[in-house]
Amino acid sequence: MNAPKLETACKMVAVVDIGATSVRMAIAEISSSGTERVIESLSQPITLGKDTFTQRRISRVSIEQCVNVLKSYRKLLNEYGIDSPDKVRVVATSAVREASNRLAFLDRVYVATGFEVQPLDEAEVNRITYMGIQPLLQKDPDNSSKKSVVIEVGGGSTEVLVVQRGNVLFSHNYRLGTLRLLEVLDDSDVLPAKRRAVLESQILRVVGRILEHVSSDGTLNMIAIGGDVRFAARHLIEDWDPNELSFIEAEALNEFTRKILRMSDDEVVTQYGLNFQAAETVAPALLSYVLLARGFQQKRIAIANTNLRDGLIQDLATGELWTANFRSQIVRSAVGLGRRFDFDEQHARHVAVLSRSLFKSLKEYHGLDAKAELILHLASLLHEIGLYINVRGNHKHAMYLIRNSDLFGLSRRDVLLVSLVVRYHRRSSPMPQHENYANLSRRERVLVSKLAAVLRIAIALDDSRSQRIKQVRCETDSRRCVIIAQGVEDVSLEQLALRQSGNLFQEVFGRAVQLRPAPRET
Repeated sequence: MNAPKLETACKMVAVVDIGATSVRMAIAEISSSGTERVIESLSQPITLGKDTFTQRRISRVSIEQCVNVLKSYRKLLNEYGIDSPDKVRVVATSAVREASNRLAFLDRVYVATGFEVQPLDEAEVNRITYMGIQPLLQKDPDNSSKKSVVIEVGGGSTEVLVVQRGNVLFSHNYRLGTLRLLEVLDDSDVLPAKRRAVLESQILRVVGRILEHVSSDGTLNMIAIGGDVRFAARHLIEDWDPNELSFIEAEALNEFTRKILRMSDDEVVTQYGLNFQAAETVAPALLSYVLLARGFQQKRIAIANTNLRDGLIQDLATGELWTANFRSQIVRSAVGLGRRFDFDEQHARHVAVLSRSLFKSLKEYHGLDAKAELILHLASLLHEIGLYINVRGNHKHAMYLIRNSDLFGLSRRDVLLVSLVVRYHRRSSPMPQHENYANLSRRERVLVSKLAAVLRIAIALDDSRSQRIKQVRCETDSRRCVIIAQGVEDVSLEQLALRQSGNLFQEVFGRAVQLRPAPRET
């Protein structure tokens, strides 16, 4: 295949998604203004999901099958001149993430192709889906203002994302997947006439849990994404435009699903031109969308031609994972978690402001990036939620609550880092024998120590809980860091708090920390 010639002003990038039933690649060009255009999409069926969800490990045959597909993709990328690691992103979802031999799979792919595969956890998948669907919702102000529940039924799980006016209200992944449903059918040896009844009973269990988390108040829109529902759109919507939101009547989708369920896999392959993998999973997926539409009392379903690769391309186009808009979604999620545990919101928000000011003033000394600043901000907001359980050991209680909660857009590793910064906002300094801390890499241990030291200072500066210290700046030399509090004259209470909590800062940065009021203007 000969790659087309493109303008030199455009940057060529590629994303590869290793899913449960297929390996997909999208090649895109990104203009100097940051707009992106997909110029080629490819998809090859694989059997990773069937292995993982039945045997809990990927077979050697499936590994080599996937490697061969990736080798062919690598060859095409070379033809396009896409050979730099910063221009290619390769990700894997639940089929790889849940496999007991995932490390062997990742190593084999790297040895054979040079691709460094990043297994995405559920929070990262939600974030990327948001990045992909948001531009489509913003096209129509009416759709953007309504509450929309975005749903994708995949091979291993069903992703649910609730968005309104660009804000994420809820996100979660449920263990409802087409390959898991097929496993139930295989285990119970169901007669063809009973397939729908068995599938419905399994799907409705999860639909009930989803409805407990996402209430339907009559104004909610259901938006379905995914290859299976796009297949239905091509056959049910006349002149379907994949670049716009389109709508399918829920009853029409139900009738189409009933028709597919009555057919054998071979008949589906012959009549609709699907590969065998897709023919197996299309009926359970469509039935899941039908039952979800009923649960949300939807007479019609919106179909969006967006996918995981769209969000990944958006990431590569912006060059920044932690954009201001995305950061605000994560902060909203943290504030919502704090409210669940009756936190002192005014104090928490002010500590977050002070932490950010200190972080910027000390950037020369800590050398951390924007992601670290966000982790500090979230830890500042949530540092006292452990008081909901008990005052005694509240820092450890807070760590537990954070670790066992979902923060939109953060991977489980990032959530762990937030929880550890909170755990060290008081009392003991980090110790090698402490649970979770000892398993961090050296870079992560240093990050936690630095952020916890800054957080302790910020908390001390609002020890009175009056928010009277509003602005600070830092003056540092080789032996000390002097914090200048502007707008206040008496800082004796905060100085006392700082003497009790400033030791960690000195341990980490090698400087004693002091607090002084700003000189009075003459």
